[in-house]
Amino acid sequence: MSESASAPPGLPPRSPMLWAFMARQFTSYLRRNMNALRVARWGELDAPDAPLVVYSNHPSWWDAALFIVLGKELLPSRASYAPIDAKMLEKYKFFGRIGAFGLDLESRRGAVNFLHQASAILASPERALWITAQGTFKDVRERPIELRPGVAHLAERVPDASFVPLAIDYCFWSERGAEALVAFGRPIPGRELTALPRNGRLAVLEQALTDTMNRLAGDAISRDPARFRPIVEGRQGIGGIYDLWRGARARLRGERFQPGHLEQRP
Repeated sequence: MSESASAPPGLPPRSPMLWAFMARQFTSYLRRNMNALRVARWGELDAPDAPLVVYSNHPSWWDAALFIVLGKELLPSRASYAPIDAKMLEKYKFFGRIGAFGLDLESRRGAVNFLHQASAILASPERALWITAQGTFKDVRERPIELRPGVAHLAERVPDASFVPLAIDYCFWSERGAEALVAFGRPIPGRELTALPRNGRLAVLEQALTDTMNRLAGDAISRDPARFRPIVEGRQGIGGIYDLWRGARARLRGERFQPGHLEQRP
């Protein structure tokens, strides 16, 4: 489902046409600048028929681009939204037309506004809210994982929503471009969270994300592409004159030119 820029009251503006355009642009940008975006085979998104809160760690500027591409590829029938630092929204205003809404990270009023807008978004099972729940950039190896409390407060506002941990990792393997690796954890029903004491809900969300990140880290260390399904693949090899020469040499020898360093690409 797509929603127009003239959204219902409480919803951030979202132009389906502009969102689709930006999704294509970020997909192309990933292809040019990354070796691949891969999802762990054990960590595919299993989205229930409910409003969805995808909450993640926040290792890089790239996370916002990944949200848009993952939304396009994995949740094409849902309208995706995301909070963004209000200062960054001032700098990148186009995000405000594709479902992003400003978030004041330092004030109580900002937290209240977040809950109000997030609740409006999650009133429909045809929408998804993507949150970098650590709030600020954090190294992927940092432990313990500490999330901002707003994501736990959402469960009380929207108990019908499901909360899905998303682990994000970036690393270099055998190619010049980096690998963007992701894995989704088990969806946690909002009512499962609201059945817990208030002071225990955030800990459950943090532990679920930590477990997902730890398992993804093991796959990243393995450097084994077979453990992943590629979502977006970039251009392998060094490029330029050197790869033209390598390709010509392979053809003269009657061989298939393999631009990457690995023998074959899964």
